Amino acid sequence: MAEERARILIVDDEKINVWILDEMLRDRYDTSVALNGEQALKRALALRPDMILLDIQMSGMNGYQVCQQLKENEATSDIPVIFITAMDGEDDEQKGLELGAVDYITKPFRPAIVQARLHNHLEMKRQRDLLDRLSSLDGLTGIANRRRLESFIELEWRRAVRSGDWLAVVLMDIDHFKHYNDHYGHIAGDECLRLVARTVVAELTRRTDLAARYGGEEFICILPATDPEGAARVAERIRTAIQMLRIPHASSPTHEFVTLSLGVAAWQPRNDGTKPSDLVALADRRLYRAKEEGRNRVVT
Repeated sequence: MAEERARILIVDDEKINVWILDEMLRDRYDTSVALNGEQALKRALALRPDMILLDIQMSGMNGYQVCQQLKENEATSDIPVIFITAMDGEDDEQKGLELGAVDYITKPFRPAIVQARLHNHLEMKRQRDLLDRLSSLDGLTGIANRRRLESFIELEWRRAVRSGDWLAVVLMDIDHFKHYNDHYGHIAGDECLRLVARTVVAELTRRTDLAARYGGEEFICILPATDPEGAARVAERIRTAIQMLRIPHASSPTHEFVTLSLGVAAWQPRNDGTKPSDLVALADRRLYRAKEEGRNRVVT
């Protein structure tokens, strides 16, 4: 499989500079352009590029101001910024580096230097991203762990507060998993957990959703911009998919195959003192009801 091409956002209000850089880079990278600071901020948020080449001297919002706003926004703060500039003063370079830029490229552009610096910083970003992913994954199932879950739900909670949108949680538990482990052994139990995890992830069709291992045999899905009805549909889809695996569960008191009980909660978060943990707690209470009512069901 071919390696995915890095995405580069070129920001300059001089079209000739944009054209030169685009011609220089488009054979190796997926390039996008912005012609002013406001456009750059919107496209950085929408595209999540791997690198931003940012001109300093632009009319309206200059490059320093754009860089500062990028670094203050959690959604774009980790995107490396390389300033492109005709200025070569030490004070200018220091200011940019203090704002969080990783390098400078001076005009007029020298293609070999541009390509080399871009390649080096993209490689460093790839290594950082790999380490971050590894530290955010559950060692057994390979899906997101509690660390990743907590940072993700905090970010989406704040985003929903700003937008007024819904945020939904689906909390689920493998029914009678202790019986399963006792009957089939821990190796089979681990394989069951991995299979359930992969199936849950496969049922999330949007890149904006997250599935994580919550602990033991519990899993959780965070569904941004999803109302109660939409979340219930996702939960039912997951429940059905697990049932259709037909994993034998001879020691289950309720079903002959492995099943899930699921609790669903969805709110429109507000600055009213509630927290993401309150939403998860509501989903947990509904999960408990699903177990009380016979398991292998969704409670909303």
